[in-house]
Amino acid sequence: MGPLLHLSSPAAWRVALSAGSVVTPSLLADGFIHLSAPEQVHLPANRLFAGRDDLLALAVDPDRVVGELRWEPGVPGDPASMTFPHLYGRLPVAAVTSVLPYRAEADGTYLAPVGVPDPGDLPARAGAFDRSLVQRRAGVVAPVTGGFAVLDPRVAASYEHNCLWITGDVDAADVAADAERILGGWARPRAVFDRPPPAGLGWEVGEERLQILGPATPTPPAGPAPVVAVTSEVMAGLWRPSWHRDLPGIAEAAVDDLIRRETFADAHCRVVDLAVLGDGGVPVAGTQLRIDGATAAIEAVMTEPAARGRGVGASLVADAIRRAREAGCDLVWLYAAADDWPRRWYERVGFVDVGARWTAVAPDRAAVDPG
Repeated sequence: MGPLLHLSSPAAWRVALSAGSVVTPSLLADGFIHLSAPEQVHLPANRLFAGRDDLLALAVDPDRVVGELRWEPGVPGDPASMTFPHLYGRLPVAAVTSVLPYRAEADGTYLAPVGVPDPGDLPARAGAFDRSLVQRRAGVVAPVTGGFAVLDPRVAASYEHNCLWITGDVDAADVAADAERILGGWARPRAVFDRPPPAGLGWEVGEERLQILGPATPTPPAGPAPVVAVTSEVMAGLWRPSWHRDLPGIAEAAVDDLIRRETFADAHCRVVDLAVLGDGGVPVAGTQLRIDGATAAIEAVMTEPAARGRGVGASLVADAIRRAREAGCDLVWLYAAADDWPRRWYERVGFVDVGARWTAVAPDRAAVDPG
């Protein structure tokens, strides 16, 4: 059996991540949780959630649920011979292998979703996590040729939150036109591509390698430096000087935006900021762990230059992996720059290189690219 789907709101899913399992009104009233096969989930979506633009489809591995799955008739109006999977038991968040935005068509109707990752397809799950969180936390999601655009005016300096995401085949003229139409006010429009950018685009291109740690890889031993979970306010003591050092000339207001953006993901997935603390409790190294059901991402491993060579990076990554495993994640993933040494270091830890994405930034419209 492939993945089953459960429809949820963002708020209900975030509560479930904190509680450890999904609780629904039907579980309390009738003793079961409604699930659907991917080819039938549009029926309850159109009946119950018409007009919503924030619906989530939770992809559930039926082998990880707790209790009995019964295929039972739906409601009057469903095809007479159709049955739906009802879970008489618990739906642990660790049984949710992907969390997918589920949006209606232009006429307001839902169609059966396509491209739901199989629980065992770890690269597809990592890619789905990446695209899903970008859309879920965005202020605006708009269609573009071959993909979508995200915008967030709260953090105008963050190119991570204001960019194009291209998942299909496009030509350079379409990318440039969509960038001008949607991101024309940004100093350097940015796009993320699932495949190499089209020839003739003329933008600065970087390749990032997708690296995954699957369930068969042992958790690495703890590193030599103590790692603690901290607040984003504490992490700002690392982020602020790092961005000033790495982005010479960046305005203080832009750095404020980059710090502010780091709190947005936690409204949609579980975020744990991890740090190695130095004198006065100021971080000398840090990273961010993002947990979304059974999938976890490690983001932005940073180490102050004076603290390098002490094993603090290894300590952070090992601690993040341990926490992900304890949360029930069978997949941990990250992106590493294709031309930088950390990529090989992650491979020694046990991460496996399984693919790539490309980022492209338009020619300078201003002196500084803030991120």
